[in-house]
Amino acid sequence: MTKTIGNIETPFNEEFCTRLEFRLCREFSESDDAKLKGFWCDGVSWFPTDNQLTKKHVNDIRKIITKAWIGKSGQDVYQATIHFGKKSLSNYSKGKELTECIPELDSDMDWIEIDIEEKTIEITLK
Repeated sequence: MTKTIGNIETPFNEEFCTRLEFRLCREFSESDDAKLKGFWCDGVSWFPTDNQLTKKHVNDIRKIITKAWIGKSGQDVYQATIHFGKKSLSNYSKGKELTECIPELDSDMDWIEIDIEEKTIEITLK
């Protein structure tokens, strides 16, 4: 488990964010949405603001707000909101890995909401 801000051990770490980045790239490349053609993700920050990484915060708020670099250049900064579903909440509270909570590729992108004009992305984990 990676220690991050304030030495909190958290499953929301570099490994998880890197795997999420790669999944987003695959989703964008296979999307039928013309607005997303040529889009890719160049990273998801595992250093959110405030004390969002505590188990209490994630359990109470059920999301972490961070940033991601997305777009045709992969360099546009988006506000990324990671919503926790039942499985990811359980994993987080137990300090278990979150990568298995990233939805599968055949999920029709229903776990991602992206607003290109506002530069926001909402991601819902299992």
